[in-house]
Amino acid sequence: MSGGALRSGVRVAETAEDGLDGGGPEINRPEVVAAVRAAFERYERALVTRDFDTLDEQFWDGAEVVRFGIAENQYGPEVIGAWRRVAPLIHPSRRLANTVVTTFGTDFSTVSTEFRSDVQPGLVGRQMQTWVRFPGGWRVVAAHVSTIAEEG
Repeated sequence: MSGGALRSGVRVAETAEDGLDGGGPEINRPEVVAAVRAAFERYERALVTRDFDTLDEQFWDGAEVVRFGIAENQYGPEVIGAWRRVAPLIHPSRRLANTVVTTFGTDFSTVSTEFRSDVQPGLVGRQMQTWVRFPGGWRVVAAHVSTIAEEG
């Protein structure tokens, strides 16, 4: 096999030139990670500023798109979009931590992050998104948000 490190039995790219020689999807090509991170950051800005058009655009428009929230389940883009418009405001003190972007090949990615807010002391939010690259750009095809008590 050519360049890249072997982690958990999977070849992980260390540079954009690393190849796989048919050993499975290339993980974390730097330019793909950068593209997904930019899409995720755009989503986060839209979430905090309640930019509904961008939020709608960032989710795939397929009937199979799913979002599991803290206290609700949404199936389909229309239901997700309608919920966004009545959802509680995201407090501007929202802070992200431990964000992990993992890409598989050039068209599939997961983004996992923790979030905290001054208005919910003692809680840690967890957010996971599955992103797929379509001809129109990166879109969330599945999302899950939950909270747990902060340790310590």
